[in-house]
Amino acid sequence: MTDSFVHLHQHTEYSMLDGAARVTEAVAYAAQDGQPAVGITDHGNMYGVLDFYKACRKLDVKPIIGFEAYMAHDSRLERPSRRGRVDDTGGDAEGGKKLYYHLTLLAENNTGYRNLIQLSSRAFMEGYYYKPRLDWELLAEHSEGVIATTGCLGGHVLQSLMNEGYDAALAKAARLQDIFGRDNLFVEIQDHGIPAQHQTNPDLLRIAKAIGAPLLATNDSHYVHRHDAMAHDALLCVQTGSLMSDPNRFKFHGDEHYLKTAEEMRHLFREVEVACDNTLWIAERQTSRSRSATRCCRTSRCPRASRTTATTCAISRSRAPGCGGATRCPTRWWSGSRTSCR
Repeated sequence: MTDSFVHLHQHTEYSMLDGAARVTEAVAYAAQDGQPAVGITDHGNMYGVLDFYKACRKLDVKPIIGFEAYMAHDSRLERPSRRGRVDDTGGDAEGGKKLYYHLTLLAENNTGYRNLIQLSSRAFMEGYYYKPRLDWELLAEHSEGVIATTGCLGGHVLQSLMNEGYDAALAKAARLQDIFGRDNLFVEIQDHGIPAQHQTNPDLLRIAKAIGAPLLATNDSHYVHRHDAMAHDALLCVQTGSLMSDPNRFKFHGDEHYLKTAEEMRHLFREVEVACDNTLWIAERQTSRSRSATRCCRTSRCPRASRTTATTCAISRSRAPGCGGATRCPTRWWSGSRTSCR
């Protein structure tokens, strides 16, 4: 088993008044931990991509470009009234809906990167209502080259799971899979010690199995170190116009939303190791504009490779148990020769 990991749900200072991780500090911490790649998924925008890309190039870390989109319930043109207190989804709307939902999107290649730019731009120009929102129609138009996950507790799938039940959540996940494709929709699991996550993670595993979707372990990182949690809490107060003394204000649960080490993530998801392996799979699939970030994202085995043969893995340069090689690898890491691997 490899001991590496790639963070693919990472907020920076460009998640306005919500992210407390400076781009350079987050990338430097990932590099210091030996993580071969790191993602950027700021809320609703791609403003930090250039700074992030430069920081990754400087430290020889592969940049995984993305953003955490806001998504309307049905149409980006809808304008529901907000009710109740502000939360991570903006608050409740009529009919048990949310004002908006979260969806994590990553660029797999240059086509995907261009589609992310289109999605982010059109969300601002066509769907802005409290936040720049996408909808199902825009996702279908700009899905090529994009990897999506089911997202955090504020996503369509988990909101359906908590409020409507398993069948409704399964239907939402299947709809996303129809848009992005079988290997481009990942069922995202998180564990920040939040009771709702402990309740829903078993059902997420069931959903992944039911639709044949790969699992993905993430940490919804909003700051670099655990001790930054209080500063982040103060930042949220600025965002919502609240006082830290207000017990009913919007706040994060606990102090687990930091950039954890690979060892911490591997231990946290030790019962579903493949969810960690798949972070490396995504990093290997991603063909970024950078050719300098060449450090290997795998150090032992392909998590989905055929186990009928054992050959030398061109990535790790070592014997890789279960690797089927150029003609048998279902994940298509091999580029077609026995000396190079995607």
